[in-house]
Amino acid sequence: MNKTVVPLYPQEYPQVIPDDKKEVVDEGGRIRYVHYPTLTVYLPEKPAGCGIVVCPGGGYWLLAAKHEGREIAEMLNSMGVAAFILKYRLPPDYPHPMPLNDAQRAIRMVRANADKWGVKPDRVGILGFSAGGHLASTAATHFDSGRPHGDEIDRQSCRPDFAVLCYPVITFTQPYCHAGSRAQLIGPNAAEEMRTYLSSELQVTSETCPTFLFHSQDDKGVDPRNSIDFFLACTRNNVKAELHLFPTGGHGFGLGQPGSSEAQWPTLMQRWLDNLGMLKG
Repeated sequence: MNKTVVPLYPQEYPQVIPDDKKEVVDEGGRIRYVHYPTLTVYLPEKPAGCGIVVCPGGGYWLLAAKHEGREIAEMLNSMGVAAFILKYRLPPDYPHPMPLNDAQRAIRMVRANADKWGVKPDRVGILGFSAGGHLASTAATHFDSGRPHGDEIDRQSCRPDFAVLCYPVITFTQPYCHAGSRAQLIGPNAAEEMRTYLSSELQVTSETCPTFLFHSQDDKGVDPRNSIDFFLACTRNNVKAELHLFPTGGHGFGLGQPGSSEAQWPTLMQRWLDNLGMLKG
C-alpha cells in the first residue's frame, strides 16, 4: 500500500496564522484548524480502477482522520479501491463554501490524475461520515462539468460517479437536523434560502449520482431520518440508491465492532459497487 500526501491547490497561499489557530492533531488522530487542504493518497496493490474521496466527520469543527480516514482507506485498498483522504478546511475560519470547494477540487484532482493513480475517470466516487457525509452529499447534489478558465484540474467535472453516505448529516431544515453542524457551517441565524440550499434531500435531481447509505437506529447524534430522507428523495427522482438501517451502532462507529450488525457495511458496499460496475478491473 503506497501512501503520499499532495496539496489540493497549486501553491500555499500566504496568510498569517495565529499561534492558537495552527493545525493541531491530537492523540486520537483528530485534526483541527486546517489551513492547507490536502489529499492523502492510498493506492492498492491490485487496483480495480475505482477511486473514492474520503471525507472524515467531526461536526465541521474537526476531522476524525483515524477511524473515519486512515482505517477506511486501508479497508478500501483491501478491495482494490484507491482511497484519497480529504483534509478539508473547517469553519468558523473557513465557512461554506470552503469545505465544498475542497471536496469538488478533490474529485477534479482524482480525475486529472486518473492514469497516474490507476483510476478510471468514470469511476470516481465520494464517501463521507456524519458531517463529512453532509459534505459528500452536498458534492453529490451541487456540481459542474468543469471550469473552462481554471487550471487543468479545475477543467475536470466535479460530479461524483457515486456517493457513499455513512450516518450522514443531510437536512438543515427539519426539526431533527444536526443543529451543531448547521450552526458551525453557516451560522445559527442563516437565511432559510441557505438552509434549503444545503439540505441535500431537497437538492436531489435525476442527475444525482447513485448513492449507498447506512445509519443505525440508535444513533442519538444524527437522527437516522437524515439518511431516510435522502433515500426517499433518490427514489422520487429515479436515482439508484441503497439504504441499510442497523439496529445498533450509535453514532461515529467507523468500521463498527467486529461481529456487530453495523460492521457489515463494508461488505454490503463492496457488493453494491461491484453491481454498479465500479470494481470490474
